[in-house]
Amino acid sequence: MRSPAVGCYYFPNYHFSDARNALVHGPGWSEWEVVRHAVPRFDGHRQPLKPVWGYTDESDPEVMARKIAAAAAHGIDYFIFDYYHYDDGPFLERGLDAGFLRADNPSDLRFALMWANHDWLDIHPAGRLPRNVLYPGRVSPENFRKMRRMLIEKYFTCPGYFTIGGNPYFSIYHLQEFLNNFGGDIAQARRELDAFRAEARAAGLPGLHLNCVVWGQPLLPCEGTVTGVPEIVRRLGFDSVTSYVWVHHAKLAAPTTDYGVLEEAYFAHWENMLRDYDIPYYPNVTVGWDPSPRTLPSDVWTPGLRYPYTPVVTGNTPERFRAALERCAEKLRGLAGVATLNLNSWNEWTEGSMLEPEEKYGMAYLEAVRAVFGERK
Repeated sequence: MRSPAVGCYYFPNYHFSDARNALVHGPGWSEWEVVRHAVPRFDGHRQPLKPVWGYTDESDPEVMARKIAAAAAHGIDYFIFDYYHYDDGPFLERGLDAGFLRADNPSDLRFALMWANHDWLDIHPAGRLPRNVLYPGRVSPENFRKMRRMLIEKYFTCPGYFTIGGNPYFSIYHLQEFLNNFGGDIAQARRELDAFRAEARAAGLPGLHLNCVVWGQPLLPCEGTVTGVPEIVRRLGFDSVTSYVWVHHAKLAAPTTDYGVLEEAYFAHWENMLRDYDIPYYPNVTVGWDPSPRTLPSDVWTPGLRYPYTPVVTGNTPERFRAALERCAEKLRGLAGVATLNLNSWNEWTEGSMLEPEEKYGMAYLEAVRAVFGERK
């Protein structure tokens, strides 16, 4: 695989057969319903967004095959599936299990997992007041052990799983919640990660590449500010750190913030990461930001409240996205040890950050990726 590889986050809530979603929203529900019913929340606000490919079911192998083909043809090496697993088991796994892994072309694209170990909130849609936690992100140590054994057996040993130095790449989204699994005990958390690596080796793998997502600005109500993150990451023995989305690193001005402000804040953050960590930092380029489809249309739009009532990023045209990619590529030419970078996102339709073709710009965001990083080798 070329270096650096280009990964793309994939949010798997666009299939019609999830039991948890059916329990809360009714049979056949997916997050497409939130996309469909989005409304403009202020003058000039472009909602709803309309997918060129339609409101498709990602658990259909033919649907996923089209996504794989488009990603591979435009310079993307692998999808990083947001992976949800709570104390009672996995959630939203059918996009990967029934769609991606059963498509007729999965070898055209690799895949990896980011454990999205945050609380799952009742935000589809969300009103102005705090919403209920449906599934807590914290899991028991025993259930973490069950999960990691399942991950090794079911995914990490797949020939198409993305690796760095031969080691399967596994990212953890919420550092504090991960520590909470073990009562905040860093030493115990380190022992659990060491055991995770040992179990991978016992399964015939050379080891694991464990990655930690870090942020400065919390987004979800369950996200707090963690102090001393570089030291915690060092003590836990992570192999690398990365970002999920640019708005984790910028303060947005209400009601809208220009994409250029977001870009400058992110590249300043990148410099800070190079200063604060002695392990590789894998950069991120974000398409945009608009979580307003997850707000309750009957409530008054009040940007500045907690997520999803955040400011909206504007000016994120394909041309400016391409310029940000070029800036990233130029910076990477002066750095060593960067095995991969990631893009946000393939399909965060309800957060306004997607490469999938939308009515106004079609394939232009994907074409920007190919223009800057070239075709896959």
